[in-house]
Amino acid sequence: MKRVFLIILFVVSTVGVVRAVNCNGNDDCNKLQDEINELSREVSIRSEANEKNADEMRSLQAKVKSLQAQISAAEKELNELEDDLVIREEMAVVQYKVLSVKTREFYKSLRGKSILSFLFSSLEAGEISRNLAYRSQTQDQDRQIILQMSKEIIEIESDKVDLEKRKGYLSSLSSQLDKDAKFLEGEVAGVSEYIGSLEGKIVALSTKQQSILSEKAGTFQTTVGDVPLADDPNSRPDYNPGFSPAFAAFSFGAPHYKGMSQYGAFGRAKSGQSAEDILRAYYGGGIEIKKDYSTGINITVSGYGTVDIETYTKRIYEMPGSWGDEGGMEALKAQAVAARSYALARTNNGALPICATEACQVYKPSNKGGNWDAAVDATRGWVLQAGGQPFSAWYASTSGGYQESYSHNGHSTPGFWDTANSGNNGRDGWTSQAYEKIGESPWFYKGWYKTRSGDGCGLSHPWLTSEEMADILNAWVVLYQGGGDSSRVTPESSCWGGNPYSKGDLQALGGYSSISGVSVQYANNGVTANVTFQTNKGPKTITGTEFKKAFNLRAPGRIALKSGLFNIEQKLK
Repeated sequence: MKRVFLIILFVVSTVGVVRAVNCNGNDDCNKLQDEINELSREVSIRSEANEKNADEMRSLQAKVKSLQAQISAAEKELNELEDDLVIREEMAVVQYKVLSVKTREFYKSLRGKSILSFLFSSLEAGEISRNLAYRSQTQDQDRQIILQMSKEIIEIESDKVDLEKRKGYLSSLSSQLDKDAKFLEGEVAGVSEYIGSLEGKIVALSTKQQSILSEKAGTFQTTVGDVPLADDPNSRPDYNPGFSPAFAAFSFGAPHYKGMSQYGAFGRAKSGQSAEDILRAYYGGGIEIKKDYSTGINITVSGYGTVDIETYTKRIYEMPGSWGDEGGMEALKAQAVAARSYALARTNNGALPICATEACQVYKPSNKGGNWDAAVDATRGWVLQAGGQPFSAWYASTSGGYQESYSHNGHSTPGFWDTANSGNNGRDGWTSQAYEKIGESPWFYKGWYKTRSGDGCGLSHPWLTSEEMADILNAWVVLYQGGGDSSRVTPESSCWGGNPYSKGDLQALGGYSSISGVSVQYANNGVTANVTFQTNKGPKTITGTEFKKAFNLRAPGRIALKSGLFNIEQKLK
């Protein structure tokens, strides 16, 4: 009797599907949403994996149940065989005794009367013949009995060995099945528990951190027309904080980096480019500039009623009219076309309302007048199109010198270094020949330490001591290498509240106590690739993305990076 038992080994593979959040073209929102969704994506992926694990567990449990039934049947059969062996062994004992007697008689008969004694006896020939035949037959029977009983004894011993082996195999198989089932049950339970902990972290821990990231990284969801143009001397690289070594994180640009750079457009206009040149530079050579688009379309502005598209455009406050007197009239024209195109795309040619705030475009209930009205009139009916429909023309104050690509209506804008030097996709001209620098953007390179309202949380500059910069690196250790409570990676200042780590606590976790130097590397796609610190533990390199998050979560007060393209300034003496 033979049975085949199969243990099925399987590998569970998972594919996570994450739905993108629509931030209506707001790049800072998109970046912040990536941070907010980080744990949520993991929950989604883990949940899908766990569901598949649970399905596999149920399938394995069914197989285990079937195999256990087979094992039970086999064990029953083995028990019967074992009982049979006991009976056979008992019979063998009896037969062995008979065999012993037969063997003695057999050998005794061999030593008994010889054939000659029968021949010379007084018996008649017939009787002699019968005696000899009987003797021969008896000897043959005894020989067969001996052989059969010997064979039976050997078979019993062999069956006993085989029985022990099969019992051991079944025991091992049953144990392995139980182990596999319990392991998978443990995996499912463990993942379920982990998912629960992730969800708890999303609720309990992310709110505070995300509010910090939101305020620090997304303070300025604005364009040039919404804030004072005066720069803050304390946010410049040449500011003297009064101590050394000193370190400060400087952002290139704010707040997002897609579409038209307003200061870049100003720099291009001052360099002699036309409105069409500017539009094609930022929105791509393949964009259609339709110059006879209907001017009779009405736009409904939330809270302000309905006006025609040209009146609406004249009431957009997104670029200083004074630029027209400083060589920037073509920039104003390009802005008028972008604003008109954006409104038509967002409202689906007037079918939907549009907000009046910087979340859409800043609209006021009266014409701006002056150079702006002139720019709108000069481009009357001009609309950017892609796929036969108005193109959603994004724009922002300052990109920092690199324009990121985005797509709408099947058309993609170029990603490029926005400089007057075309070498290496404009990279060779960054930063000295950046158009935003020609346009003198105060946000081209800045250390941010205050809110829009001017609150610095007690700080008067963005510079950090060696210990404070080491504290950022220790925060990075907790966030990305574990070993601590990441929810406590928040600023120590009273402006944020919560239960932040002290510098000493973080140093105990990360081990960094001082920074003596720093350098950065940039990537061709317009971001800071790596930051390398010279520390008390030797050189340490981390990615720009990870440093930005750790910095914005832990940096004192309102100090923050606004861009993924940044530099670390240092004053060592």
